[in-house]
Parts: sequence; C-alpha cells; structure tokens
Amino acid sequence: MLNRKDVIVVGGGMVGSAAALGLAKLGLNVQLIEQGSLPHFSADQPYDIRISAISAASVKLLQKLQAWQTIHAMRTCPYRQLETWEIDGFSTCFRAQDLDLPELGYMVENNLIQLGLWQTFPAYPNLSSQLNAEIQQLEKSGHDWQLRLASGECYHAPLVLACDGANSKLRQIAGIGLTGWQYRQSCMLIVVETALAQQDITWQQFFPSGPRAFLPLLGNQGCLVWYDSPERIRELQKMPLEKLDNEITQAFPARLGAVKSQQAASFPLTRRHAQNYYKNGIVLLGDSAHTINPLAGQGVNLGFKDVSVFLTVIAAAQKCGQAINDETVLARYQRLRQKDNLLMQSGMDLFYKGFKENLLPLKVLRNLALVAVDKATLLKKQALKYALGL
Repeated sequence: MLNRKDVIVVGGGMVGSAAALGLAKLGLNVQLIEQGSLPHFSADQPYDIRISAISAASVKLLQKLQAWQTIHAMRTCPYRQLETWEIDGFSTCFRAQDLDLPELGYMVENNLIQLGLWQTFPAYPNLSSQLNAEIQQLEKSGHDWQLRLASGECYHAPLVLACDGANSKLRQIAGIGLTGWQYRQSCMLIVVETALAQQDITWQQFFPSGPRAFLPLLGNQGCLVWYDSPERIRELQKMPLEKLDNEITQAFPARLGAVKSQQAASFPLTRRHAQNYYKNGIVLLGDSAHTINPLAGQGVNLGFKDVSVFLTVIAAAQKCGQAINDETVLARYQRLRQKDNLLMQSGMDLFYKGFKENLLPLKVLRNLALVAVDKATLLKKQALKYALGL
C-alpha cells in the first residue's frame, strides 16, 4: 500500500526533525524517516559528548517551532562572552551586552535538541514519523519519489529532503557531487569537571598545532575542544583519564584551572560542500549539503539557517500557488544558502590557516589584528551579528 505524502524527510536528527516540524506547521503532509532510536534524558545523567553552541538565531527558530521551551527545561547552559587569543594580552572578546542581548547563545547537547523537537510532533496530526527505519529502496516513479522500508511500508512524494548527514546516501542517489578536503587534523572533545565555578564565557587559544577551547556547561563542568595532529589525538584518546588530566594541565592555558576528565571522543576534520543543493526533487539540508571546520561552532547553526530559509521559501511558494518541488522554488533556496555557507566555510578556513603559520611577522600581524578588532566597536558588532545569524 502506498502512502501519499507532500514531503518525505530522511534523517530525524536536529536538522531533519526541525525541517519536518516546520513543514507540518505550514500544513503539509510530512513523513519523517529516522534509522536510529530516540535518546532518553534524565536530569542526573552525565553530559553527552556531542554538544553544540546554539546561536541566538537557532534559538529563535526552535522557539518558532515551539520546541525550545521543552529543550530549555531539560538542560541548557547560556554563554554571554566569547574570547579568542593567541598571545596573552592580545585578544578579541565578544559580549552579549554589545548587542543588548541577554546571552550570545546556549551550550546544548545535540540529543536534547533532537528529543525536544520530537516531543513537539504529537501536536501535528499531519506529521508522521518512523524510528529504527531501514530504507530498502528509493526510486523515482513518474513525478514522485517512492520510498520503501525494510518493514514493508511504502511512501511516495514529489519532494524528498536529505537530512541524513555528511555521508548522505540520498545525495549519492540524487547524483550530487562534492568538493572538499581533509584538514589532516583531528579534534578531541573532553567533558570535564572543573575546580572553578560555573562560567558564562567560551574561549579559545590558538597554537601552531591548532586551537584549544573551553565550552561552559552547568555546574562545575565544561567541554574542552583540542585540535591537533591525528597521531597526537590518537595518542591522547588511548590514555587513561587520569593521565589525560595531566596532559590537559600542560597544554591548556592556566585560566582553565584544575579539571577531572569524565569522557572523551575524537573525529577527523573534513570540509565538504555539495555542488548543488537540489536535483530531481531531492533537496539537501545541513551536513548532507555542507560540513565546516568546527572552529567557531557554526555547524548545526548553518543547518538551522538552511531550515529557516527553506521554510520561508516554501511558505512563499504556497502563497503564490507554486508547487513546492518547482525548480524555481528549489533554486531560490539554493541561491540563498549556498553562497552564505561557502562564505562561512571560507572564512573559518582563512582564520584556521592564518593561525597555523608560525612565521614571526605573520604572528605579530594577526595578534595586532585581534586587538584592533576588539577596539573597532562597529566592526565587532557586525561580525558578531553575522556569526549569531542576526
């Protein structure tokens, strides 16, 4: 039996569930397919290692989707300052008060964002969802895509959203190519207990081997981000947590204070960008369309920007009586998002590569530039607004 839908969304993570919820709010009949299960949450469980710095614009989208209240009630940690430096005394510090904001954003576990969005689904009878679903077949049938699950259910719709991550199978099915490269560097995330009281600042210091950063969490906790060579990160990953604490003390700035590692994980750094954001009725959002150096924590925020723009484009098409899978509609989404994502990717790469060079003249120039930006109030405000999506 075929189930007719307006849109099929493949991938029920943060971006996919937000897109499905937003489309349902627009009155469309939506089917969401997720291959995994939903996470569980209890207030006393330890922090998950996957944590995102959610910007003010992303919070605004989650509020519009009526999911933020649920997420916020579980576990979120606001941050009000963001500081970057290489040499002590030469830094740029962004503050929420510079834009008259109560906070710059929140540190939130990825699985809680996903869970909060899914808990909003029951309010929309036109939104159906499948968990632990294995896609057996996806093929074009006339003007529609037909999707068959291993369990036997079959759905067809004129539009399919690929929200299935960086290694998107749907992107391959659509025949959309990628440009990108490996950074030859890895990133380690370490959840720690801190001797210092809870903080409201996230900071990062640059080293020739890569930046080292601190993300504040609730209570005396935080998440450390350590960039280094793949060999060094593998070495750190194999260490007992007690020995890792000693390495952290030696490698991180003194302002971190004493820490006790709770858990750690690592991943290689890769840049990817889809050559097109749509083809043959399949549309890419989030990591399926782009992955970025996590230097400024923009990954999921760019994905939420994709969702916000896509929903705006679809709503405009509905008002004009256009089909939601019309080429001109999808081209508008691509035009609005592809260049912006490329600009953010390139900006982060420029920043990243600029601080990796250890030549003394360049080192002097970039540290003077940090101080200059800190004193250039208007420039700093504009940079902050862009980073926050405001």
